[in-house]
Amino acid sequence: MDDLSTPADLPVIPLVDAGQGGPPAVAEAERARFKDLFRAGRDHYGPLFLGLGDRLTKRWLADCPTPYRADLDACAAQLDHAGVYMLNLSYEWSCTTAVGCPPSGRGNRMLRTLDWPLHGLGRNVVVARQGGGAGDWLNVTWPGFVGVATAMAPGRFAAALNQPPMKICTASCWLDWAIERTRVWRRRLMPPTHLLRLAFETCPTYAAAKILLAETPIAVPAFFSLSGTAPHEGCVIERTETEAFVRDGGGGAIANHWVAGPFTGRSRGVDSPGRLTRIEACRDGVEDGFDWVVPPILNPTTRLAVTTNAATGGLRVRGYEAAGAATGDFTL
Repeated sequence: MDDLSTPADLPVIPLVDAGQGGPPAVAEAERARFKDLFRAGRDHYGPLFLGLGDRLTKRWLADCPTPYRADLDACAAQLDHAGVYMLNLSYEWSCTTAVGCPPSGRGNRMLRTLDWPLHGLGRNVVVARQGGGAGDWLNVTWPGFVGVATAMAPGRFAAALNQPPMKICTASCWLDWAIERTRVWRRRLMPPTHLLRLAFETCPTYAAAKILLAETPIAVPAFFSLSGTAPHEGCVIERTETEAFVRDGGGGAIANHWVAGPFTGRSRGVDSPGRLTRIEACRDGVEDGFDWVVPPILNPTTRLAVTTNAATGGLRVRGYEAAGAATGDFTL
């Protein structure tokens, strides 16, 4: 994989003006990408497991305090097979994220990669302009995905979501996964991806988003990275379902293991400590672009890289598949 190799004939990442139509409008506008992505999900998980997961997830959502159930139903209605509910809440990715003051000194910048072994995420990524009570914002997303993993609201803030390690309860990773899913079933709290979307729709400032992300109970632990418009507006919020451990001061980084929280677990993805060390070393010194996307930050499961600055409104996005860059660079 070579980060510097971005042939001109690679697919373009589209900008979809969804407005108040939200994710269903994105799925409708990008039907080919929508179907390709969920076909890949069916191939990855198998139709029987995906169908069962869809039914269970739909039942869980019936008592979940999310405002986005109707969007999930609308996206599911556009697909001729199961997958929308389960894939929206499968929450199995690993990520590397950093926030801090860029070399220009203008505002606060977020660097972010998302890793997931699911094929198709890189080639099917889109940027959606969505609306909300607090103003318009740009969602780095996929057709059919209702929550938010990475986004930027010009003049307000940028934010991203990383997954914490899995709790160790037994000697078996799969048994621990089943135990955690049972706990999630009993909690019926808001999914972290939905809370992050709520922040972009309703929070007018970095400070308001910080309070919402730190204080709202969530269904599973999550790591939120938040980048505002002033150099000192940057933090990492390490969340359990009900507690928050906030690393403040303008700069910070997170991969997929606890740093401030006094917990351990099964780290997600490839070399979480190595990814964190690498992005901390280059966070404040690299220019905008993707020169920082190198191993181990870049690995065979990397599907997305983002550089964004809410103060300048700048957003750069690149999709990846296992072999390397899968899209041209989106630049705004």
